[in-house]
Amino acid sequence: MIISVIGCGYLGAVHAASMASLGHDVIGIDVDARRVEKLARGEAPFFEPGLDELLTATIATGRLRFSHDMADIAAAQVHFLAVGTPQSESGAADLRYVDAAVAAAIPYLGPGTLLVGKSTVPVGTADRLAALVAPTGAALAWNPEFLREGHAIQDTLSPDRIVYGVADGDGTTVGILDAVYADALARGVSRLVTDLRTAELVKVAANAFLATKISFINAMAEIAEKVDADVVALADAIGRDDRIGRRFLNAGVGFGGGCLPKDIRGFIARSEEVGAGEATAFLREVDRINLRRRDRIVELLAEELGELQGARIAVLGIAFKPESDDVRDSPAIDVIGRLHAAGADVVATDPRAIEAARRAHPELVVEYAATAREAMSDAGAVVLLTEWTEFRELDPVEERAVVRTPLMIDGRNVLDRERWIAAGWRVRALGRGSGAASR
Repeated sequence: MIISVIGCGYLGAVHAASMASLGHDVIGIDVDARRVEKLARGEAPFFEPGLDELLTATIATGRLRFSHDMADIAAAQVHFLAVGTPQSESGAADLRYVDAAVAAAIPYLGPGTLLVGKSTVPVGTADRLAALVAPTGAALAWNPEFLREGHAIQDTLSPDRIVYGVADGDGTTVGILDAVYADALARGVSRLVTDLRTAELVKVAANAFLATKISFINAMAEIAEKVDADVVALADAIGRDDRIGRRFLNAGVGFGGGCLPKDIRGFIARSEEVGAGEATAFLREVDRINLRRRDRIVELLAEELGELQGARIAVLGIAFKPESDDVRDSPAIDVIGRLHAAGADVVATDPRAIEAARRAHPELVVEYAATAREAMSDAGAVVLLTEWTEFRELDPVEERAVVRTPLMIDGRNVLDRERWIAAGWRVRALGRGSGAASR
């Protein structure tokens, strides 16, 4: 099948390469000529494990190419819409890029073609776009994505579910999408067919639930600190209840990235627009709990050091999560800014995100180090904010020799505390109380 992918940022580039790997002929379209040139060379404009290799392999087969000319989609039967929906100043999703992409694609749509939305949009957007597309004779569907950064290729090729949002009774569209995803369906991946509005809600509802679960355990961490309990043991205990589960019950500095924060704020805004603001009011507290975790990191440092002015603080991790160079709404970036505002001298390191941080946050006052050892050298405290494997596996005995003060703030609750304490470190972590630092 001939497929176009309109918008080749994170979502679109992964989707285009993945569809080509399944044997489809794919044209990726993006208005950014530099991005197109880079992708055409088999180079992703961001870090995602395995993507450069997949791009190179699929381009070599001739099944994948990239262009900035929308006219190149004319031969495709299925057009995936994968442009960004950033957060506006009001908190609502900014749909300018979606609207512009659809307007540019309309001249090349016709009877028998299908426009498939993958972007995360406010409920009701698909109905509006379907009305714009209808005069061309093309159909519109919504096929939300559920990608995890760091695992995006796997999540595209082997998702845990595929959702089609289609107009009532549109079996033709279902059949076309079944052909697109034939490989996954043949392997038993579950498929759910819904109406357009439900499909739009699926992604934001899933993200709202995950954000709520993360903020719930972080709220428990706030209580655990007050009563000197251990939130990790608490999470292990309640996570054994199969109605709750252990995943996403990891207390720490909280969530970030380009999806969860943006999507819950957009969900709140859209709920208020449709008169259901009370239904999502709890998400405001979810957001507030998440942001408080960043404050707490700075508070822990102040409790231990007494004075942050002039303190040399090593920050391990800049990306919002490991296996990514994404610094959008990164807790680490926020904490670095707060530490500088408090007078600290911050040196930060990350295996992948240093250049991304330089580009996205040129205003950030921070020294970047190439390695954890360099960052920790002569540090008065160390803060782990992104749980990269190489940080989790640091040798506390070796690192004790390079720091000025052996103080570790484990912002992700991932270190072997007993091992670090035995090596002479004082370890503080969110939700474990001051007493737990010596246990």
